[in-house]
Amino acid sequence: MLIALVLGISVVALGVAVGLARWVLAQDKGTAEMRVISDAIQEGAAAFLRRQYKTIGWLSLVLGVLIYVLYAFAREPHANEPSALVLAFTTTASFLFGALCSATAGVVGMVVAVRSNIRTASAARSSLNRALQISLRGGAVSGLFVVAMSLLGVSGLYAVMNWAGFEPTMIPILIVGYGFGASFVALFAQLGGGIYTKAADVGADLVGKVEAGIPEDDPRNPAVVADLVGDNVGDCAGRGADLFESTAAENIGAMILGATLGIRNPEAFGPVAVVGLMLFPLVVRAFGLIASIIGVVMVRMREEEDPMHALNRGYWMTAVLATIGFAAGTYWLLNPATAPNAWWHFALCGVIGIATSVAFVYITQYYTEYRYRPVKSIAAASVTGPATNIIAGFAVALECTALPTFTIGAAIIASYRLGASSGLEHAGLFGTAVATMGMLGTAAYILAMDTFGPITDNAGGIIEMSRQPEDIRRRTDRLDAVGNTTKALTKGYAIGSAALAAFLLFSAYLDEVALLGSPLTAVDISKPEVFVGGLLGAMLVFWFSALAIGAVTKAAVEVIKEVRRQFAADAGILKGTSRPDYGKAVDIVTIGALKAMVAPGLLAVGMPIAVGMTFKLFGVGAESVAAFLMVGTIGGILVATMLNNGGGAWDNAKKFIEAGEYGGKGSPAHKAGVVGDTVGDPFKDTAGPSLHVLIKLLSTVTLVLAPLFV
Repeated sequence: MLIALVLGISVVALGVAVGLARWVLAQDKGTAEMRVISDAIQEGAAAFLRRQYKTIGWLSLVLGVLIYVLYAFAREPHANEPSALVLAFTTTASFLFGALCSATAGVVGMVVAVRSNIRTASAARSSLNRALQISLRGGAVSGLFVVAMSLLGVSGLYAVMNWAGFEPTMIPILIVGYGFGASFVALFAQLGGGIYTKAADVGADLVGKVEAGIPEDDPRNPAVVADLVGDNVGDCAGRGADLFESTAAENIGAMILGATLGIRNPEAFGPVAVVGLMLFPLVVRAFGLIASIIGVVMVRMREEEDPMHALNRGYWMTAVLATIGFAAGTYWLLNPATAPNAWWHFALCGVIGIATSVAFVYITQYYTEYRYRPVKSIAAASVTGPATNIIAGFAVALECTALPTFTIGAAIIASYRLGASSGLEHAGLFGTAVATMGMLGTAAYILAMDTFGPITDNAGGIIEMSRQPEDIRRRTDRLDAVGNTTKALTKGYAIGSAALAAFLLFSAYLDEVALLGSPLTAVDISKPEVFVGGLLGAMLVFWFSALAIGAVTKAAVEVIKEVRRQFAADAGILKGTSRPDYGKAVDIVTIGALKAMVAPGLLAVGMPIAVGMTFKLFGVGAESVAAFLMVGTIGGILVATMLNNGGGAWDNAKKFIEAGEYGGKGSPAHKAGVVGDTVGDPFKDTAGPSLHVLIKLLSTVTLVLAPLFV
């Protein structure tokens, strides 16, 4: 019954996503000039994704073969496990299925997003409310597809394994490969998209704005189409894959913890009740989908209203409905007779998760909006040049790690204590799992807001490049400004959910190691090998970030050279009498991004395997990997927060100056602001978002390969 409910809601959500897509695609496509630009964006995005996912597909197949070989021939099954060949098949099949579902969800969402931009631009000519609804509903196609496909995949795998006769409490461990497959695709999608979008953006800004003095999205800039394509492949496909793997990995991790809780409390959860306990994460995620659908379709605004107010109303509606669904789910499935207070303890854990997501939204707003002190301080420092802008921006980036850390710490401790006091044995970790479920309960709406950002950004670019009247550009600028905020908020939300999910998955790793016969009651870093494992985890975060940022630099240099070459070769481009060769810049960035994404991706996958296999020789493989995972996660959370919010603050400091402060556009302060924004670009859109995925990838790699380390 429960699986049927989850599968049914998932299918309904996909149906709603298809309905929203058809509604968006039925809207007006604007003038012929607008369609030419939109078509170029679609072609560039499609070409990049085809080449990117072909590369990811081959890498996934190679890794799938490696997983099969390791499971089938490099280890002996532990007690209560299926045969080696069966385990190898289920893990490999779930890995490839997770990779396929992640890729499908990301591509479908982006295909609709690149077709929503021109319809948003066209609607903006007559109604800001209509433009808002088109862009949000276009983004909601991505949000609903991502969460529903994740839910459909996990619940479908569970149903198949259950039908095949596997012990229900063992099924989550047999399908951990699904989360690993989703993480693997997400890492390369986010890396490739992030490198693409920022290489194009940096190249377009430095030569266009700083050297040539032309506005943003000016059609005379040869890199402008590549920049607009990058918004889609980075923010739509990349972030979609990021949140897909968040929900997939968290669902499976919570199911593992639920199975363990049921085994340790046999008097509270009989054979039927323990299945409900394991499926609880899927049920409340399905309720969250319903809440997100209602929140999206309720959004509308008055023409003179701030669009952010309308989006916030939709978010609060979603959060309230998700909270009600959570309370209903806990009362239904987490209410054993032997612990009558358990359900409301876990309901409060869910509320803590939802409150944490709200806190991250407002913390991110504080550090990235130009209404507040941090961004204003960077703008003021720009008056004395680029150097002081960068110093002030880096100080803000370092400072902004404090409040998120306090928030995450409070959420983990409070939810753990609530779970521990629920009346069930060993329920503290499950309490933190429930808080993570609460934070991800609004994921579909949050992702809709994120994809809203590149859609409105592209709409503004289409209006600018097709030389529409200034009052229409002012309308799209209002949406674009809100889109910048929603993109920043989603990054904050993503790192917060990654932090809670990583703690959940770390706990699931410890439970899996215990089920394999080598329980770890503590991770002893006084052991030299274990300490070194932790040190390597911290180092990985910095090495990975360096490779990601360095990749942007290499690709951006090639774009800068090409834009300069075109300006020098044809003086008519800057005069507006000649058309630039947009395709050349698109090709340069595509090739550069695809080449550069492989090294950091393979490093992220290879390091935990190397640590586990090496330290297994010293008899502390599982414990060293636990230290690697723990310290790497902590370092990744802090560095990602620094990069995300620091980059966002630099970006909005530039926009604050462009609004007329400190001399406005073209002033020395503005040029300093552009330099600072350019430094922050690969921070907030390449390395930072990729670290979200890295944090969870480390957990899913170790979950899948834990049997090799014991």
